[in-house]
Amino acid sequence: MQRRSRGLNTGLLLLLSQIYYVGVNNIPPVTLATLALNTWFFLSPLKPLHSSCLSVEKCYQQKDWQRLLLSPVHHADDWHLYFNMVSLLWKGINLERRLGSKWFACVVATFSLLTGVVYLFLELALAEFMDEPGFRRNCAVGFSGVLFALKVLNNHYFPGGFVNVMGFPVPNKFACWAELVAIHLMLPGASFAGHLSGILIGLMYTHGPLKKIMEACAGMFPSNIHQPGWQYYFNNSGYTGFQDHPREEEHRNYHAYNAYDAYTAGLSEEEQLERAVRASLRDQGNGRNSPPPYGFRLSPEEEMRRKRLHRFDQQ
Repeated sequence: MQRRSRGLNTGLLLLLSQIYYVGVNNIPPVTLATLALNTWFFLSPLKPLHSSCLSVEKCYQQKDWQRLLLSPVHHADDWHLYFNMVSLLWKGINLERRLGSKWFACVVATFSLLTGVVYLFLELALAEFMDEPGFRRNCAVGFSGVLFALKVLNNHYFPGGFVNVMGFPVPNKFACWAELVAIHLMLPGASFAGHLSGILIGLMYTHGPLKKIMEACAGMFPSNIHQPGWQYYFNNSGYTGFQDHPREEEHRNYHAYNAYDAYTAGLSEEEQLERAVRASLRDQGNGRNSPPPYGFRLSPEEEMRRKRLHRFDQQ
């Protein structure tokens, strides 16, 4: 196992600060475990970044299918981890309380796998139809695709209202599309196919057959893990149980949302994302050893050069 030694990880420190101000006891268990898993693999990655990213060439042609599992939980740098996990924190609090922890865990696990599969299909289709073999070498890493899928779910279960994307009010139901465009205007190196795959998986769940297929698979086991009427609730003492009528207990959760909003100065998720991406761009410009952003391409020469210069994870 390899460990990172990149000096001060400002993004990681900011992430820990946000978790502290929201309160560990106010974060539902699956969301908290997912945050911990991604942070652990950032600090102690199973493989170097170029050996865990997802591409058609590496995964499909070379049959390295373990990348489907490794790619979502590895991140290019601390800022990449930061804004992905802050987004997960906000979505997880909403969705895990809405769906219940067991079903939310199934959703996260399924989305993590399927976004990678759809990403490979999109890149392969682009390579074939555009006759551009470079799409086969595009290598993506990070939790962003899953987050786009969760954003579709969040907008589905909590409809209405507007969000601010790059200074423009956007209806909530179109927020994922606006954010997709905004990210690629601000950070051209990001993987468009990786983010688009997340949106497509989210739509397959909310408007397609994916949810019914998952429910059918869950029904094959003795214990039914999908119990939408039972919702976990939390208070200052942490997890306290479940209840049949979430609306009767909404006041119990208010302090967690209030603490999160107070710490983020009332910024929307999109505004936080914009600030994090800008900070990431500034951070990447500080040195020539900066890791590549989410969604990057590695030629054989570049891979050898990165190995020689130790640009990836150090022993």
